[in-house]
Amino acid sequence: MIAFEAMSDLIVLPVLLPMATAALILLAGEKRRQLNAALALVSTASGLTLAIALLAWVHTQDAPGSFGVYLPGNWPVPFGIVLVVDRLSALMMVLTSACGLAALLFALPRWQRAGVHFHPLFQLQLMGLQGVFLTADLFDLFVFFEVLLAASYGLLLHGGGSQRVRAGLHYIAINLVASMLFLIGVALLYGVTGTLNMADIARKLPLVPPSDRGLLHAGAALLATAFLAKAGQWPLNFWLPQAYGSAGAPVAALFAVLTKVGVYAVLRLWTLCFPASAGDSALFGAEILIWTGMCTLVFGSIGMMATQEPNRLASYSIIVSAGTLMAAIGFDREALSAGALFYLASSTLAGCTLFLMVELLERRRDVEFAPPQSQPQGETLPDFVDAAAAEPANLDDDEQALIGRALPAAVAFLGVGFTLCAMVVAGLPPLSGFVGKVAMLAALLDAARPAAWTLFGLLIFSGLLVATSLLRVGARHFWLPQERPSPRLRIVEGTPVALLLAALVMLAIQGEPVLHYMRLTAQGLHAPDQYIEAVLSARPVSLRGQGGPR
Repeated sequence: MIAFEAMSDLIVLPVLLPMATAALILLAGEKRRQLNAALALVSTASGLTLAIALLAWVHTQDAPGSFGVYLPGNWPVPFGIVLVVDRLSALMMVLTSACGLAALLFALPRWQRAGVHFHPLFQLQLMGLQGVFLTADLFDLFVFFEVLLAASYGLLLHGGGSQRVRAGLHYIAINLVASMLFLIGVALLYGVTGTLNMADIARKLPLVPPSDRGLLHAGAALLATAFLAKAGQWPLNFWLPQAYGSAGAPVAALFAVLTKVGVYAVLRLWTLCFPASAGDSALFGAEILIWTGMCTLVFGSIGMMATQEPNRLASYSIIVSAGTLMAAIGFDREALSAGALFYLASSTLAGCTLFLMVELLERRRDVEFAPPQSQPQGETLPDFVDAAAAEPANLDDDEQALIGRALPAAVAFLGVGFTLCAMVVAGLPPLSGFVGKVAMLAALLDAARPAAWTLFGLLIFSGLLVATSLLRVGARHFWLPQERPSPRLRIVEGTPVALLLAALVMLAIQGEPVLHYMRLTAQGLHAPDQYIEAVLSARPVSLRGQGGPR
């Protein structure tokens, strides 16, 4: 019991830690860059450690119903704020912290100096993300949404430039409209059910009279529209490629998680409030989720084929993953949800990695097109192979030796990294993207309905389009015969990319244990009574120090 209460008290720390760090950095001032960077780095690394500890804690019980509940104001449910950690929220917190740490490490050499207040905004972004994944009531969900969006506005504009300002204005406008729809939807649900606690709403939905069922569905539809816009679903995703493509590399890498917030919100609320046992409201909007998801998948795949700009390519890959996830959610099948959750983890890490790789690829092109007299000398690293040992008879079209050609280490790292990342994004074997897609395809085979076969074909066809588009960009940057100096690749920038790639490889190696975790997560989502009971049974701590766990 003591250990349980001690871990329960840690649930609020993923929110408090970045909030306190942002305050300390603001007090220190912009001139103390090294101190601010150190504070941000320690805080973000501690957040990742804490998220992993919470994930391990909820996974100690090898059953779907493993929850930790914390009452920050010590008010009884459903009148006070409730924070809940379960398998899904713990997974999302680990992904957020991992991508946040990688993006922060990448930003330290250059991007933190591109504008003011980078570190406070970055920490507030992490605070909003972690709060969204932990909160168990709609009002706090709205508050944390606004915190992360307000921080994202500043981060998107970080570095300046007309292109960022133009994309930022579009991004702000669409999110303000989505936030307005969110608030109206929350108001309608509160008017119908008389509560904002998610578990309490789910408990009261079957009791809503038929005369109020229309208002209930209208409120849910408005909420879903707001979430779909934030998740980048077609046709509400016109803003995403320009906004994400214009953002700085570390900001765009963190935005790879931001899009998954909308997916998380739909998955959480839809499985909780509209399960198959919800009577007249059972699986409300399922067909819309399926078909809009498939349209988004097609839109993203075509977008990747239509562009050769690496930053927009990475943005469209985020749309592809969001559409795949939303379509899979709509089928309401445990096996499909488990595969989708594995794909969510893989695609989030891959999207973060791809945005960081884009920055390095673009820097390599800057070196290529720089005037010869301005190119820095001595930046190439030692060659892997001695060019003198080349076979002179084996020549390319320009009569240059193919065997033994000098291959700078920086270029080799970029080439291998981009190849691995492209394989994950396209879902090619044997990496983690393939494992997630195979799990979804196997589940779709068991779903005897036309929509399932349509999604089955789209997953295969979109994988072909994505692989083709990434292959084309990779060939242009690495395979074409080019004479260029090797770019300068700092260790602190290469390290987060290498760590993210290692995580993707480990996801594939540990595929079965991770899939087991995802299956338990899916079981918990599709059995919402366990979540409802865990939240509503939480009791405030007695003022005399006696009482049950929070």
